Amino acid sequence: MKSRIIGTTLPVLELQLGPGDHIISEPGRFSWMSPNTQLQTTARTAGASGLFGVLGRALSGGGLFMNEYFTHEPQALVAFAARVPGSLVAVDVTPDRGYLIHRHGFLCGTGGVSVNIAFQRRLGAGLFGGDGMILQKVSGQAVAWVELGGEVVTYDLAPGQSLRVHPGHVGMFEESVDFDLQLIPGIKNILFGGDGLFVAHLTGPGKVWLQTLTMPNLAHALSPYLGQEGSASAIGAGLGGSAGGLGGAAAGGVLGSVLGGLFGNEE
Repeated sequence: MKSRIIGTTLPVLELQLGPGDHIISEPGRFSWMSPNTQLQTTARTAGASGLFGVLGRALSGGGLFMNEYFTHEPQALVAFAARVPGSLVAVDVTPDRGYLIHRHGFLCGTGGVSVNIAFQRRLGAGLFGGDGMILQKVSGQAVAWVELGGEVVTYDLAPGQSLRVHPGHVGMFEESVDFDLQLIPGIKNILFGGDGLFVAHLTGPGKVWLQTLTMPNLAHALSPYLGQEGSASAIGAGLGGSAGGLGGAAAGGVLGSVLGGLFGNEE
């Protein structure tokens, strides 16, 4: 099997498969493939955790099913594109070297890969309205590709060496690294600091990959534009619905955009 990563800002992983090659991914991740690439969706039970690991992954939001790509031809192609601006990182997974990655980081891996939920914490939900945090564990004997947001900064932590990281910037780390979440010290820091309630503590030995782009920050940056578009679309849907079919929807969208500008969709 041959692989190459194409592009920089929104990279794509292209894999050339041969007989006996198998690629595993979460559902909905592939971007394109050749006609002779076979796709099979299964509830995989690879790994020591077996069926309970699969069910645990599903109940934690990781999904019950996985997609498997293979071919019976001399050569086939399948490609996986990044969802957000960032980087694709390849890692060698062995029985004595696994990785913990952020919840949506696993892109795909070769046939011997096992993906399970390794860490889950609610981060003060209910009491403070905090978000939950889930880490996936990638183990087995395989090559895995991980999607990280923005630029990637790596650190090789010596035994006992620690790093405090905002949870959203934790991209991936070797399973030898000790991981813990602790409250930010100081009541004023918690109430007025604006950096959330918790900070991740990573302690070596092991390698750490940090990501500069977090999904909450990206969503916050896009929310003003999504709000304007949503309100304009709603106006258009109401006024253009009677036109019927695709033409009515398109006309409603245009009309909604015009009305949105007339009635004060301004920053």
